[in-house]
Amino acid sequence: MNIFISGFALLSVICILLFVYTRTSLPTVGDASFKQFQRIYLVVYMLAMAGDWLQGPHVYALYDSYGMSAHDIEVLFVAGFGSSLIFGTIVGSFADKYGRRANCILYGILYGGACITKHFNNFYILMVGRLLGGIATSILYSAFESWMVYEHHKRGFSQDSLGNVFSHAVLGNSVVAIFAGLVAQFFADKFGFVAPFDVSLTVLTIMTVIIVFTWNENFGDKTSDLSVSFSNALKSIKTDHKILCLGLIQSLFEGSMYIFVLEWTPALTPETHEPATGTVRHLLSSSENTIPHGHIFAGFMVSIMIGSSLFKILSNHSSVESFMRFVLFIAAISLSTPILFRGNQMFVFIGFLVFETCVGIFWPSLGQMRGKYVPEATRATIMNFFRIPLNFIVVVILMQALPMKTIFQCCVVFLILATICQQWLYSLYRKMQTPENLGSSKTSESVDLTLVEHKTPLLDVKAEMV
Repeated sequence: MNIFISGFALLSVICILLFVYTRTSLPTVGDASFKQFQRIYLVVYMLAMAGDWLQGPHVYALYDSYGMSAHDIEVLFVAGFGSSLIFGTIVGSFADKYGRRANCILYGILYGGACITKHFNNFYILMVGRLLGGIATSILYSAFESWMVYEHHKRGFSQDSLGNVFSHAVLGNSVVAIFAGLVAQFFADKFGFVAPFDVSLTVLTIMTVIIVFTWNENFGDKTSDLSVSFSNALKSIKTDHKILCLGLIQSLFEGSMYIFVLEWTPALTPETHEPATGTVRHLLSSSENTIPHGHIFAGFMVSIMIGSSLFKILSNHSSVESFMRFVLFIAAISLSTPILFRGNQMFVFIGFLVFETCVGIFWPSLGQMRGKYVPEATRATIMNFFRIPLNFIVVVILMQALPMKTIFQCCVVFLILATICQQWLYSLYRKMQTPENLGSSKTSESVDLTLVEHKTPLLDVKAEMV
């Protein structure tokens, strides 16, 4: 049994034990209305993520089967990130003005359109699909969370239960990722590389129908035009250092994460030394050097699930702002393994598993902090602003054709910077805990609840008072 299969087996046992522990030993939310709300959100969110996961494993293979050159495929991939960087920021920000529910429906339509383009062996039609996919991705990572956080606050659920929703979302997303990979592989083997995209289109259609019939609409500041919304979002980022910290942490960590997704395969693939070509990595060969991608990916997903359980345990003993300092630092150390132990498959694999565990802690932690600090009126707009430097980082790294060691060095630097930003956020959080600041916070909260009860237009500024 190789290290990848044995690692997956060990991680699965740890994951089950932690899941049982968090279900039996930690306090749970018994409110029936909260459980119903959580169920309504998670069903839609899981379908949205499934629509994304079903496409991922076979995008490159489909382009390659169409006879696209390596350069053309790279251009298509960069176009997706570039679309998210430019167009996604604008379209994703429509959620605050025109409605988060409407934006989530738009996600289903745009991503469904991207799936349809995969039927055409034409570079320009495929490019349109990548552009649509880039916009849809920005909506996926902003509008759904914005809708849920607004409804969570509107219905009067506790701040702690918000972290519970995010933790379940991360756990469920990992399960969906593994299942979607198996389903996509089955349909690809049976009907060809385009089949998983048809399955994704079906899932996205079901998701859209469920949203139409089960979700209420909610808004940020629907009275302002987009230019004012952008201006208010920038003002919030500039004046509130907590929001600035969150934006920097998100961009630096997620930038490292997306780069890792592109680099883990070559980092784990054994090097061979051939007289004619020197050091070569056989990424697609059928030789004994080929790594079991499916087992490794499953191990990564189980590590994320472990992280989501650890988030619950850590949240029960410490504040998110505090323990995330150590999580980000550990993430930086874990991605240094390809630099320090290059060629040592076991050490690098262990480092990657630790990083994925940090990812599992990061997602619910970031969601809870955003729910606490980001203003409701411009929530989706600010979240999409955060994605601008994130996509910029990925595009720049992709276009440089840097050596793998240099790429991981960049990731380590990004994560250390994220750790520094988290320490800054923690110091701001500590200042908020002083008696005078706590008193002003309670006053703001009482005003906040009054605005919600009377449903006045001033509701849009409620989170800015927190």
